[in-house]
Amino acid sequence: MFSSNDETIELRRKWTIGSEITKGGFGRIYEAKDENGLPAVIKSVPKAPGASRELLFEPVSGHPNIVPIVDSGEWEDYYVLVMPRAEKSLRQHLSETGGKLTTSESLGILIDMAEALAGLQQDVVHRDLKPENILLYQGRWCLADFGIARYAEATTAPDTHRYAFTAPYAAPEQWRGEHATPAADVYAFGITAFELLQGHWPFPGPDYREQHLNRMPPSLVGSAPSIATLVTECLYKAPQARPTPANILARLRRSQQPSSPAAAKLQAANQMIVDKHAQAGAIASAQKSTEERRRELFHTAQQSLETILEELIERIRDAAPSATVTRSPNLIVQLGDGSLSVDSIQPAPPKCLAAFGGPPAFDVIAHTTIAVHKPRDQYDYEGRSHSLWFCDAYDEGVYRWFETAFMIMPLIALTSTVNPFALSPTDEEAAEAFSPTMAERQVAWEPLPFDQGDEEQFIERWLGWFAAAVSGTLRNPSHMPENSGGHHRGPSSS
Repeated sequence: MFSSNDETIELRRKWTIGSEITKGGFGRIYEAKDENGLPAVIKSVPKAPGASRELLFEPVSGHPNIVPIVDSGEWEDYYVLVMPRAEKSLRQHLSETGGKLTTSESLGILIDMAEALAGLQQDVVHRDLKPENILLYQGRWCLADFGIARYAEATTAPDTHRYAFTAPYAAPEQWRGEHATPAADVYAFGITAFELLQGHWPFPGPDYREQHLNRMPPSLVGSAPSIATLVTECLYKAPQARPTPANILARLRRSQQPSSPAAAKLQAANQMIVDKHAQAGAIASAQKSTEERRRELFHTAQQSLETILEELIERIRDAAPSATVTRSPNLIVQLGDGSLSVDSIQPAPPKCLAAFGGPPAFDVIAHTTIAVHKPRDQYDYEGRSHSLWFCDAYDEGVYRWFETAFMIMPLIALTSTVNPFALSPTDEEAAEAFSPTMAERQVAWEPLPFDQGDEEQFIERWLGWFAAAVSGTLRNPSHMPENSGGHHRGPSSS
């Protein structure tokens, strides 16, 4: 592009061009200085057909851990971006250290990356997150080159997508040619995390497409179970089931805190189950219809809930070795006169929560019921049951396991021996309870997530209720609805 060193170009400021640093798939990178001698880097991108300069920019200004663009413009047949000079890229750092970092250093880098992804608006997608685009700048690892991948997509033939992503880091949905969402960046984050901790990619190629679509990642060796579980979740094939950047950041920060011996033992058991079910979850996902997408999410829901229930059972067995556990096909744990049960997981049809001709409050993929029972007391009370729904109750298109429950509207002359109680999302009364219209059945326990790092509160809650059922002290709630701390988003406007 530039004919020689010391050439000067004028954008909003004047820049003197230095030596070429590197040449990539889209454009070249040069050293530069402004008129005051401030060092910078200039990236030149060709004015390719089908892509405007605006595609090179994303609304990321002011967000944490993002390399800023300090100047931009056009020069001859190129668009020009000017960025401050970073110390080095993460790829350079990996080369200097032999390709593998310590756990402590890896977690510091991952926290910086997660802060950047969590701070971005929900609709901002990098599309090509990788160590080459992660730069050490002002003591933090920052993301760079927002907009380059989007520009590449617009200038590349649809049948090739040659430069639209980097094969070792591309999510399954990118290989299928689907629209990239923030979940694609979460997947690339998971690949990068695996690389930092293990010194190699989870999918080494050469058939990257087949591996990303169909293979499960290998287990992380030498990592804490909480980190290994998090990376496994980031690499779920179904994008809607991956954790959000905010969830990732919170869990990474918690991982920096020391675990109790009991918690460490439970985390290790949890990771064994996650690895086991990730193997079953690595299924082909080419050219999915809506029905196939729901089947994939249902399979992910099964994996996730089975992991949590195994933790619950392990905790019960540790505390009460005489408890009996049966699965035929429902899970039933019996101890004395008390029982805890979980029904088998069932798929939910689309729009099953629609009521009174309106749109559904949110989308449910799978559902089951958890309950504790004891002999009926003098008030004819025998226990409580909650609905467990794999749905997008908080953020549209982001699926997690949620716990909810229902009650009979006060002043109605009806009673129940189980209070609160579960309803299936296919039940018209459940749909009416989540609608804006007053109905006989109401929400007693607002949807509360209990996966992706929130399992402990769920397990402790049901351990307590099971203990009360066994001891005969389980009582009808003194007031309804109960304060679960949850909420739900309501119908989509689309």
